[in-house]
Amino acid sequence: MEQFLILCRQVIGAEHVITNEFDMLPFVTDWRQRATGKALAVLKPGSTNEVAELVNLCGQFSISIVPQGGNTGLVLGSIPDQSGKAVILSLRRLNRIREIDIANNTMTVEAGCLLAQVQEEAQHAERLYPLSLASEGSCTIGGNLSTNAGGTAVLRYGNARELCLGVEVVTASGDIWDGLRGLRKDNTGYDLRDLFIGAEGTLGIITAAVIKLFPLPKSQLTAFAALANPEAAISLLALAQEYCGATLTGFELMSDFCMQLVRKHFPQLPQVFSNAYPQYVLIELSSHDTAERGSEQMEKLFAIAMDRDIVLDMVVANSLAQSQSLWQLRENISSAQAAEGKNIKHDISIPTSHIAVFISETDALLKQAYPDCRMVTFGHLGDGNLHYNVSPPANIKDTDFILNQKEINAIVHDSVHHFNGSISAEHGLGALKKEEILRYKSPIEIQLMRSIKNALDPNQLMNPGKVI
Repeated sequence: MEQFLILCRQVIGAEHVITNEFDMLPFVTDWRQRATGKALAVLKPGSTNEVAELVNLCGQFSISIVPQGGNTGLVLGSIPDQSGKAVILSLRRLNRIREIDIANNTMTVEAGCLLAQVQEEAQHAERLYPLSLASEGSCTIGGNLSTNAGGTAVLRYGNARELCLGVEVVTASGDIWDGLRGLRKDNTGYDLRDLFIGAEGTLGIITAAVIKLFPLPKSQLTAFAALANPEAAISLLALAQEYCGATLTGFELMSDFCMQLVRKHFPQLPQVFSNAYPQYVLIELSSHDTAERGSEQMEKLFAIAMDRDIVLDMVVANSLAQSQSLWQLRENISSAQAAEGKNIKHDISIPTSHIAVFISETDALLKQAYPDCRMVTFGHLGDGNLHYNVSPPANIKDTDFILNQKEINAIVHDSVHHFNGSISAEHGLGALKKEEILRYKSPIEIQLMRSIKNALDPNQLMNPGKVI
């Protein structure tokens, strides 16, 4: 393999070919620190042409490629296996904003651009890029697209797929496909763009994208409501959609145990209510109208919800600082979980109409099998995406409880399947759920996916062992 590495150094420079195990460690370790792979090298190209040259070299030497952005994934999709035979192709140096087209409301960005960087560039141009994730300071656009990331604004703007108009891709054969067309209508055959979005680097490497921008909202309003149960949350969502329409940007559900963890590990954050309630919802409206109009909509919504006994209590932020504090309660749930200890996570989606009964029935199944387990249930109720996590009972070590992960996954995922849901809503399959998905997808779906994989990556070099 020394000849291969020599050629790689000639293509991208010796300083961008990492072979030292210590220096490779951040690239081969997953974000949760639960798994570490091995790599032949970490390659850091600085342009699409260099990516193509490296892919060609890998093809000549039959070396597998693991594409990687910010390495913030949660399903082991961006790290190699233990064989040490693959290279990691890090796209972090592809971090240029190529173009901002104000009239077309688009931005052309390279795959290594940080999500926060893109958000800031859009704002400087008086535009909004609405994809919003907790990891936006470290995740990249390429990674967002490869996993079809969701986030907190999917309800209004859609996920990463809906926010992308075109992509530039280095194929498994080392060719460059320039699909960077900022078109909202292009009915000229198969939608190749959508093949690569959500494919987790198993079909090719996204090196750049044309993404949608939107006019900056003139006003934003945030509210926090207390509810008796998830059924009330679904009723409140229906009311919000009826009375707030397109201004409804975010609708986040959180259980009381989520808030208990946040209060415990982030005591500096405000306690919204003096009493505890079973469920909470965070609502955000954003509008191109005046703030007064948004306040009228929110007041009308909660007046009706209180009159119908849907809402038990509520608070509306009256400043940007208060709004940020309310969002911090939601955004720090995952960090509070991590501080509490290990837990068994599930990123699932359920038709919104079935979410309440799913939570009720699945909670009961888990408590029957594992008495006193604690449910950390939160997520993007507006688009049916729940982070349905199972924490150990208070008197059991998390390391002991984690040994039940396979059995707990089966309970949860079987229930998800029963309600016509998906076992991965926004995190992807990676290596973590590659075998699990075989239980729930039909044979024809698996056959079609394998046919696509074999057609686009016949030598099976692109991110092997992931997705399928």
